[in-house]
Amino acid sequence: MDPISAVVAFSIAAALLTITPGLDTALVLRTATVEGARSAMAAGAGVSAGVLAWGLLVSLGLGALLAVSEIGYRLLQIAGAAYLIWLGAQMIRAALRSHPGAHQALEAVGDDMPRTSRSGWFWRGMLTNLLNPKVGVFYVSFLPQFIPADVPVVAFSVGLAALHGTMGLLWFAALTAATQPFARLLRRPGFTRRIDGLTGAVLIGFGLRLAFERRG
Repeated sequence: MDPISAVVAFSIAAALLTITPGLDTALVLRTATVEGARSAMAAGAGVSAGVLAWGLLVSLGLGALLAVSEIGYRLLQIAGAAYLIWLGAQMIRAALRSHPGAHQALEAVGDDMPRTSRSGWFWRGMLTNLLNPKVGVFYVSFLPQFIPADVPVVAFSVGLAALHGTMGLLWFAALTAATQPFARLLRRPGFTRRIDGLTGAVLIGFGLRLAFERRG
């Protein structure tokens, strides 16, 4: 496979992976709905940075170590599960604290409500990606298929990961833009409570699944 064919083939596969609904999509959509476009794109940038980091780790051979090390895999699995459960619990807690009686007060303060900083959402997106060992093992098995012979492995691998990350950013931008015409409606306190509760439950579900999932 020559470099151009490899990039084309990878682009098709990566595009399909990008638009497949999953944890990253849920996180960005929730952030766009509740905290606005800039925070959502910060979370999306964090996810894409995590993709780039995995591409670098795999190209350096560290990803292969994760693929064969049962202890390393399990430790990362537990850390990732704990993080997702913690993040989901925080969202459910926020939904429960915003009780119906506070409806008018919440509408009055509007955008002045304290929210997670954009840098905070960047790190949340990045950690959500980096603490998922399935992503690392997937990259170990997926990325090498698109590395031609006689090319700089690290540079080419990071380039493909950057391409994947860019696709992710474009997809997150499209999802975020789709929520903006309905921003006023979507940010009503009652609706945001439901979104936080639902997204929190989804994150906890992902975390529990990750914690008890047997390695395939």
